Amino acid sequence: MRKILTAAALTAAAAIVPATAAPATAAPAGDCSPGELCLWVKPGYQGARTVHELADTDVNSCVPLPEGVSAKSFVNRTGRLVTTYQSRECATEGDFVTFPSGSWVPESRHTVRAFQIVDQ
Repeated sequence: MRKILTAAALTAAAAIVPATAAPATAAPAGDCSPGELCLWVKPGYQGARTVHELADTDVNSCVPLPEGVSAKSFVNRTGRLVTTYQSRECATEGDFVTFPSGSWVPESRHTVRAFQIVDQ
């Protein structure tokens, strides 16, 4: 009988003590500074990140990602429109979409292999 009471008491005590939640320590999703286009190899801003700035990127030119690199998520903070392309040559036969500055895309509808920063 003593064992049953002890187990019952422990169960009751556990019900009274609230569970503590883990503190929210995760960094903001998609860390990307103003003036940058940041691309990640995996959805949800995960995996290796590639960063492009206006200072080192030709505006209105097709910019292919390095050979063997593609992106599944990205953030556009360039202050300009950015078009992402499924094709490494920025061909319009594949999927392509234009995003305004301030776009946070956790999962692109196509695999990004190239982009173009558009002069507005």
